[in-house]
Amino acid sequence: MELSFLLMQQICQLFIMIFLGFMLVKTKTLSTQDSKVISKVILFVVSPCAILTSFMIEFTPDKLFGLGLALLGAFIVHVIYIPLTELLSKIFGFVPIEKATVIYSNSGNLIIPLVGAILGKEWVLYTSGYMIVQTILLWTHAKSLVCNERQYDIKKIFLNVNVIAIMIGIILFLSQFQLPGLVVTTFDKVGSMIGPLAMIVIGMLIGEMNFKDIFSEKRTYLICFMRLIVYPFIIVLVFQFTGLSTISSDANQIFLITILAASAPAAATITQFAQLYNKHPGYASIMNVMSVIFSIVSMPLMVMIYQLF
Repeated sequence: MELSFLLMQQICQLFIMIFLGFMLVKTKTLSTQDSKVISKVILFVVSPCAILTSFMIEFTPDKLFGLGLALLGAFIVHVIYIPLTELLSKIFGFVPIEKATVIYSNSGNLIIPLVGAILGKEWVLYTSGYMIVQTILLWTHAKSLVCNERQYDIKKIFLNVNVIAIMIGIILFLSQFQLPGLVVTTFDKVGSMIGPLAMIVIGMLIGEMNFKDIFSEKRTYLICFMRLIVYPFIIVLVFQFTGLSTISSDANQIFLITILAASAPAAATITQFAQLYNKHPGYASIMNVMSVIFSIVSMPLMVMIYQLF
């Protein structure tokens, strides 16, 4: 019950942020096109800061092992999600933006505060396992999927500021090198803007839409059903029936965090890609908003099923 209440609180906060962006466009303070600039700020400034600060924690062997489990859980999720989506797309005819929406979740700005509130701040570290795997895939697989790129440009991938942030973060975590407090505080404050700014962009993108159009898009319901129910349910079964959740004393909690990330609403980054590269940003925003709405029920349901096994 406590988890359900906190989930509702977090999701209501997202709705308020979306509404603020919506009103910016409705009052003609900004236009939908202005959101592209904010998307660039999120992707190339705010996101790297959020990634980097997630690694600035004390190193212990137990934490390293737990982080390894979190990485394993995230790897398993995406190894299942990506080929499953390709298989189902042959049946349902998913277009690239739908594939990306089904595969990638809002694993950062929703899950981090939720884990901190439910399990305690010491568990927030393990959210970075999912974020590491997903960030790498977002800037390789997801970007090429949304932009219809046939090949990866390895040089561009490694020179991407988000991938650089991951590599620097891993080095800082393993070496325990401490950056100056002023730098850490600055990065932390900038990184904390990722949730509000991402939701404001989504609100701006739907600001010129008719509400009837948002709720009448039938394929959105199919995408949300896959993203929020079918896919995470498969992951619950995998974790419980393979015995992975009993591999250590903390494994059950760590994989619970993975379940939360895997069952979260669609990734805001996909909407930002769609906006940045002009790949159906309106439709991407509709799918994102609808997934946030349905997640009020679906996320507590997935957690309940996981804990019942």
